[in-house]
Amino acid sequence: MKKFVLAGLVMALIAVGGTYWFNSQSTPVRASVPPDLRGYEVATFAGGCFWCVEAGFEDVPGVKAAVSGYSGGKEKNPGYYDVAGGKTGHVESVQVYYDSKAITYEGLLQAYWRMIDPTDNGGQFSDRGRQYKPVIFYHNETQMNLAEQSRTALAATGRFDKPIKVDIVPFTSYYPAEERHQDYADKNPLRYQLYTGGSGRAGFVKDTWGPELKVDFVKYQPAQSRYTRPSDDEIKQRLTEQQYEITQNDGTEPPFRNAYWDEKRDGLYVDIVSGEPLFSSKDKFKSGTGWPSFTKPVEGAQIVEKVDHKLFRARVELRSGVADSHLGHVFDDGPQPTGKRYCINSAALKFIPATELSANGYGEYDAMFAMKGM
Repeated sequence: MKKFVLAGLVMALIAVGGTYWFNSQSTPVRASVPPDLRGYEVATFAGGCFWCVEAGFEDVPGVKAAVSGYSGGKEKNPGYYDVAGGKTGHVESVQVYYDSKAITYEGLLQAYWRMIDPTDNGGQFSDRGRQYKPVIFYHNETQMNLAEQSRTALAATGRFDKPIKVDIVPFTSYYPAEERHQDYADKNPLRYQLYTGGSGRAGFVKDTWGPELKVDFVKYQPAQSRYTRPSDDEIKQRLTEQQYEITQNDGTEPPFRNAYWDEKRDGLYVDIVSGEPLFSSKDKFKSGTGWPSFTKPVEGAQIVEKVDHKLFRARVELRSGVADSHLGHVFDDGPQPTGKRYCINSAALKFIPATELSANGYGEYDAMFAMKGM
């Protein structure tokens, strides 16, 4: 009988607002952002109780710190009880400081989706009210575009029966929460576990994501740290004779007699040596030359341009940034919007179909193709 009474008391306390629980009314001590974090990239997310969102992001490789706080309202220096009581325009949020050389913003988004119920904008789990709604606050246009693409891709998976209702809005302000709310999961592990379990959050994300709950963050490392050039001996062993001649000795394959000049499927073209992403089918066009032609590289591709004097006139040679593979040349006779024709040897490329991106470690590009036709 005592067990049932105790369980009922716990759930009753949680029902009136999980983050009210376990906190005294003592004078709050406002947390501050350590100076050594100011050189890192910043992202801001809201997903209900900031204890849970903070703890989730602190487990992401490349995240240097996650600081609980308040965002989105006009009131200056809000306090916890005013925000949690719905007396301000703020939501409980988390400011994430991350090393962009170790983790991409796309990686943070993948972690975020696995912390929340993205179909519920009336709160999160047992915490109800707009102060607990899920929000992505973007700090620049790149973050906005990536967040919108990721949200669209999530909806396209069909994982959720209801519409995705996470707002994506410009960042305006952020105020660190009181010190007692920082690192709550580490300071109060038992209370934290009781809250995440009793509120329904832990069970929901586990049931929703199953074996995909754990993100493979290797997929979301920046290209310069994720892709490497193998040794010369390994390159020679792995490549065909033609691939080696073209990528290592600056050769050129015959037109119309190569793998991808007439490839029409959606997908990503990557460097045959390093695997670094180079071009997208969304930017491919029929040039009539007999070689794969693109209007531009994929966003983030590290392609190096060099002047080539091997023929009677100067041309602009293209080489991959990581592997230093010879790819082809770029000309100024392409279609709009760029007016460029990136003429590439098929033998320098490996094609990854859009349906196989995640399986091959390029899941961050799923959103690019999920948006097609929408």
